[in-house]
Amino acid sequence: DPVRSSLEIVAAGCMLFDQIWLGSYMSGGVGFTQYATAAYTDNILDDYTAYGLDYIKKNHGGLAKAKATQEVINDIATEVNLYGMEQYEEYPTALESHFGGSQRATVLAAASGITVALATANSNAGLNGWYLSMLMHKEGWSRLGFFGYDLQDQCGSANSMSIRPDEGLLGELRGPNYPNYAMNVGHQGGYAGIAGAAHIARGEAWTLSPLMKITFADPSLKFDFSEVRR
Repeated sequence: DPVRSSLEIVAAGCMLFDQIWLGSYMSGGVGFTQYATAAYTDNILDDYTAYGLDYIKKNHGGLAKAKATQEVINDIATEVNLYGMEQYEEYPTALESHFGGSQRATVLAAASGITVALATANSNAGLNGWYLSMLMHKEGWSRLGFFGYDLQDQCGSANSMSIRPDEGLLGELRGPNYPNYAMNVGHQGGYAGIAGAAHIARGEAWTLSPLMKITFADPSLKFDFSEVRR
């Protein structure tokens, strides 16, 4: 299931980057629990991303079939983002579950970006879909969250079309200290899911680090990356 596989990566990324790295280490124990749980509870992100998968199957030939062009990105990200915004407006309980604008921004952008990555098998295209979602969200609802939350999202569209290491490094090679990522919570889990989705679309059992491959190849380990949210 490409949606579930992608969202397991998001869940692991939110736990690692938002709760441990930014929430505990960088800010001294704030935690940022709600940002992580927004991405892996209530099946809201699951619904938005599943809608996107259905859309690309009907309109773009399925997984890894679409070209990584701006026109394709615009079409897919716009469809998924508008669907998500409409669901938030129609169901107040969704707004109550994701009570902060920045939480909703993360979920909408993750669904949009992952769907684009699944369609194109291209992580940079997926990141561009994330940033387009953020821009549309701000146009529609005026703001994304707390002051400064959207700084990296305002400049991200241009940076997803560059491979300069300080601004536009390929998504798979970016980490938590990448300059435009080390700013605010609620982003890096989604970015990880987008990078993973590009490879999931091609049917690859992919991870960047060989240490991860070796460490978690032991079948006796109880932790399973394929079931992070269990």
